[in-house]
Amino acid sequence: MEQKKTVSQRNQLSNSKPHDSSSKLIFGNAELCSQFLRNYMDIPLLKNVRAEDIEDVTERYIPMFTEERNSDTVKRVKISENSTFYFVSLIEHKTKVDYNVSMQLLRYMVYIWEDYEREMERKKKGISKTKGFRYPPILPIVYYEGTGTWTAPCNIKDRIFCEDAFEPFTPSFFYKLVQLNSYSVKELVEKKDELSLLMLINRLQDSTEFQKLDLPKDYLKDLSEHSTDELLSIIARVTASMLRHLDVPEDEVTGFTEQVKERKMAELFENFVNNLDMSSMYKIALERSKWKAMKEGEEKGREIGLVKGFAEGEAKGREMGLAEGEAKGREMGLAEGEAKGREMGLAEGEAKGHKIGLSEGEESFAKLTRVLLAAGRLEDLEKAASDAEYRNKLYREIGL
Repeated sequence: MEQKKTVSQRNQLSNSKPHDSSSKLIFGNAELCSQFLRNYMDIPLLKNVRAEDIEDVTERYIPMFTEERNSDTVKRVKISENSTFYFVSLIEHKTKVDYNVSMQLLRYMVYIWEDYEREMERKKKGISKTKGFRYPPILPIVYYEGTGTWTAPCNIKDRIFCEDAFEPFTPSFFYKLVQLNSYSVKELVEKKDELSLLMLINRLQDSTEFQKLDLPKDYLKDLSEHSTDELLSIIARVTASMLRHLDVPEDEVTGFTEQVKERKMAELFENFVNNLDMSSMYKIALERSKWKAMKEGEEKGREIGLVKGFAEGEAKGREMGLAEGEAKGREMGLAEGEAKGREMGLAEGEAKGHKIGLSEGEESFAKLTRVLLAAGRLEDLEKAASDAEYRNKLYREIGL
């Protein structure tokens, strides 16, 4: 039984993205989005936005999203009878700041505007080229859950070099940064909405922080009594995600989330630390330490093995390469030497043969000359000097 529990705990520990799903749940719900726009944007035009005014059009823009950006959302929001705007949220749950989100947002915005233009052109051909045509406004949001401070610039022009010299020609827009840790507990509690509670839950990193939260009972009681079943279900799921992140055993996670659904959130937060089985928490903490040490050991061993293996492989490869190179070089040298030697021998042989043949030819002609002069055959001698065929005939005649 203990062994099964340990495996289950390890599976929970390996879940490296507990907050991804909770953030997506928040921005995937129209009521929570309306609360976000009304209570957190500080834009008077959005103070009356309702859930029914919001349409999730994220799927329409799926080609925009890479694998690492699959938590981002796009909403189309109605702000008057004939006016809509787009709300793009980028969810940053990484501890490391992404300095290129402004460029990513610009890509999203251009894609949305191009899609809007095509949609209007289908309704009335050529409308986008008219003087009165306007593109819808887009509200770009970065929702940052990291524990550190967001240090990336919020204006895209700060990502362009020589921006001062080319300022009139450089795109410039700000995105709205919502930094989870920039809100105090008091500021969030004063919002008195479900989104504030979810943001508070997402801030928690350990059980000590949960214990120190000390939320007002009337805040939790009011949310428990007036939240819809759908929002309570989302709060329960986000709470479960947070509890697993804190390494709470699965049976206790189930118990706590049931309290949320039964509208007993005040009791849940009040009794959280007392209700936990501290011995099991200790075991889980110990198991987590062992698991972490094991992973670090594996990583270190892999690193050392890689370095050692590379060095040994390099030495072995050099040795084999040297041997193969010597053998190949000897083979090539032998072949080239044979070819060169044959070429040189042939040339020398031809030269020597030519020399010998020339010498023998001169001696034969001298003998022929003496014989012909002694016989008084001057005409034959004169003809032999210029006619090779006749000369050879005379050689045969006198036996040369």
